[in-house]
Amino acid sequence: MDPRSGRGGSLRLHVNGQVREVAAAPDAPLLAVLRNDLGLNGPKYGCGLGECGACTVLVDGVAARSCVIPVGGVAGREITTLEGLGSLEAPHPVQQAFIDAQAAQCGYCLNGMILATVALLARHPRPTDTQAREALSHNLCRCGTHVEILRAVHRAAELVARAGDPPR
Repeated sequence: MDPRSGRGGSLRLHVNGQVREVAAAPDAPLLAVLRNDLGLNGPKYGCGLGECGACTVLVDGVAARSCVIPVGGVAGREITTLEGLGSLEAPHPVQQAFIDAQAAQCGYCLNGMILATVALLARHPRPTDTQAREALSHNLCRCGTHVEILRAVHRAAELVARAGDPPR
């Protein structure tokens, strides 16, 4: 038996702090499994080519494009989706910063922007504008809220520092 997999033909995934068993082909896109099998709709289908960032998740704390990652490649690794960050009652500091900065219009890009920001702050707790722009440069926003998004990144750094918790 493959140590990455669970019983029989299922895969064992660590998603948002829980172990989940899914019956999926190892080459199925992670995005499809998250959305269709686990009901996690934070990651969005955008381009299907790993170009737009709408499908971003964290894999072991690193921002990754779930539309081009085979689910078998992340079995046993820690996957975090937008749903795993916070709740309506207690949003993650990065989510709260995006709310505070009103960094959304249509909201389609927010999943990727928020998760890329979480990963950025784990590497650079006080990012420069250049670091923030680089970290978000592979996430497309068609509405043009880039100024507000950049403001949200800096607000997130303040909130994370104030909370004293490292971003997940």
